[in-house]
Amino acid sequence: MTDAPRPPRPLRVVQWTTGNIGRRSLHAIIARPDLELVGVYAHGAEKVGRDAADLCGWPEPTGVLATDDVDALLALGADACCYNPLWPSIDELCALLGAGVNVCTSAAWITGGKQTEQDRARILEACERGGATIFGSGAHPGMTNLVGMVLSGSCERVDEIRITESVDCSTYESAETQRAMGFAQAPDTPGLAESVRRESEVFAESAAMMADALGVTLDRMTFDVTFTPATGDSDLGFMTIPAGTVGGVMGYHRGWVGERNVVSVGFNWTMGQHVVPPKPLAHGHVVQVFGRPNMRTVIHCLPPEDWDEPGFMGLGMIYTAMPVTNAVPYVVAARPGIVTLADLPPVTGRVAGFGC
Repeated sequence: MTDAPRPPRPLRVVQWTTGNIGRRSLHAIIARPDLELVGVYAHGAEKVGRDAADLCGWPEPTGVLATDDVDALLALGADACCYNPLWPSIDELCALLGAGVNVCTSAAWITGGKQTEQDRARILEACERGGATIFGSGAHPGMTNLVGMVLSGSCERVDEIRITESVDCSTYESAETQRAMGFAQAPDTPGLAESVRRESEVFAESAAMMADALGVTLDRMTFDVTFTPATGDSDLGFMTIPAGTVGGVMGYHRGWVGERNVVSVGFNWTMGQHVVPPKPLAHGHVVQVFGRPNMRTVIHCLPPEDWDEPGFMGLGMIYTAMPVTNAVPYVVAARPGIVTLADLPPVTGRVAGFGC
């Protein structure tokens, strides 16, 4: 196994946005002695000028102030950027990569396959011009795909890898995201299934990545989804799920070779207290490899003894951010271009209190 990269000096890192996921990444960057925080991009004007510590709950000032001046951030000569908006901006990514800043992102990016041919070509050109690399991950899609690929290594024959995020999403307080995924809308809304397919298309990218790692080329991708109506009203504080509207969404992006479904990446999500999904929730990520033998595991994200935040939403944000943040040394050491988890050595975290 390839050793984890050990750079001779702390890698200089910019944190791009400080929302639900970005502030978890920011906190982790400050904590790691092998990473040096040099800049923070603030999307909201109310965050500009604030110390990074204030934006992520770090106990001591860092001296690094958030800014919305992109040119100033590019001029820092950073080794890498942890890029954590909800959706990627091709212009921002090209600016970073073209300036030689390696990008690790959770922003709906795995292979760039959902982008237009022109936009993906722009990304590759920026990588070549700056000698930089872009890597996308998260908990799911991302890290769960790696687990599926690893489990397949125990099989004489692989028929299908199927990964399902199976959770109650009621504590994920982003009404815009949840409505885009169909929640709180009438199940028979025209075009709803196609809207959910587009919103979740990065799942298809991860399915294609797994197929490539298995040595096959997909002939086509399909998407199927089941909407389950809520049987009662649920007030979640940040949004409501009225009775009769969508309270459960179960969908899969499936990759096919001929008539064989060889990879499937999907979700079994519910919102609110009054819905029974088509399959019981596993409250975690269900990773299955069908073949000889069959392999199955469920990944649960659980609180440590010192967890002091209300609810578990923060754990999910850490779980999403860390596959990106921990990948920084690996991505800086990688070849220029687009890389995935299939291209990198196993990405690991760091034992607390130890350095490079």
